[in-house]
This record gives sequence, structure tokens and C-alpha cells, in this order.
Amino acid sequence: MTARATSLRTFQQRLLAWYRVHQRRLPWRETRDPYKILVSEIMLQQTQVERVTPKYREFLRRYPTLQALARARAAELRRVWYPLGYNVRPLRLRRIARSVLRDHDGRIPDSYDGLIAMDGIGRYTAGAVLSFAFERDAPILDTNVARLLARYFGVRGDLKVARRQQRLWQLAEAVIPEGQGYTINQAMMDFGAAVCTARAPRCPSCALRRACRSFPLTDGTTQAPPLRRRRRGH
Repeated sequence: MTARATSLRTFQQRLLAWYRVHQRRLPWRETRDPYKILVSEIMLQQTQVERVTPKYREFLRRYPTLQALARARAAELRRVWYPLGYNVRPLRLRRIARSVLRDHDGRIPDSYDGLIAMDGIGRYTAGAVLSFAFERDAPILDTNVARLLARYFGVRGDLKVARRQQRLWQLAEAVIPEGQGYTINQAMMDFGAAVCTARAPRCPSCALRRACRSFPLTDGTTQAPPLRRRRRGH
């Protein structure tokens, strides 16, 4: 086994073992409904999990289906969305709902090309819907995942942004064990949020520290590439 394969295997095994014990209980993890997953992913763009959780439940009570969302008035949508901010997002969701009903027989596409073609769905969101709703081995790269991968695999901070992004997307795909895209993606997000944090990462107790190329971090830097400032999204 090559050094790269060993590093990947170690990352997978230790991360998944940590996740079995420490995974967060979140309402959008209780469903595989593509519509509900999509609502959560759009809400989580630029917004913390703690703020999204109650609003996610309220939004789905008010708009339980694509049909209900497609009929919603703009003013009402903004009122239900408040106070999450970035109020273009509910209007994008409505446009997606209308597009799905009009062009896809009421079914959210289960292909990358079909998802990415819709307004408001970028590479991350398409991968998240494929992974979390359709359980495909699709890569994701939000700020938590990017930070974790950059630190563990030692992605250099002096690389050009486009090259770093390409390298991290390659890693995000490479770390997925066959048939476990859902679990490893959720695990990376939780680990980045709880352990491999942007500031004051918990390096001494980190389950990945022995193989991490950045251990120990002592200066508080992220060692992750600059992403657009949204937790999830394009």
C-alpha cells in the first residue's frame, strides 16, 4: 500500500470511528427527502446550525412540499424566513421548486448536471443533495471540510486559490470509502465544527493527530484555502 493510500485509509478509519460516538443529531439527518435536504442546505448557506434548526422546522410546517413552496408569495416567504438573513435564498428556493415542477415532473434531479443547472445550486449544494438525499458517493467542500482536509493532508497555504480549490475537491472525492459518501461527508463536517475548528483547534485530543501533517497547530491559523464566506453553497 502506498503512503498516500495509507494516509487516506487512516483518515477514513479514525474519522468514522470518531463519528460513531460524536455525531450531531440534526433534524435534516432524520430524512432522505430531497426537498427537505435541499431546504436545509440552502438555509445553512452563511448561517450557523443553531440558528437554522428551529427555522428549518417552521419553514417545512409552512411549506411541506414543493407545490406549497411554488405557490408562496414573496412577502410571505421573507416573513417566514426571518431572521436568517440573505433573503434572496427563499426566493431561489421558490424558483427551484417551480423549475422542478415545470421541468422535472415534480422530482428533484438525482444527477449532478440536473442539479447544477438550477438557480442557487452550486457545486457544494449539488454534492450535498446527491450525498445526503440520494446516498451517492459525491464529494462536498464547505469551510469545515476544506479546513480539515487542508490541515490533515498538508495542502500548502501559498498555492494559488484555484489550484488549492482543485486539490481540495480532489481530496474530498478521494477520502470517500465506496458506498459511504453520506457518512464520511457528515463526519467531516462534524469534525471540522467540533474538533478541527478555525480558531483554537483541539489538537491534543484530536483522533487524527498522529497522521495529521499540521499537528500540532499553535498559531491559531486555519491553514485552509480562502473560500467564499458561506458555510455551504456554490
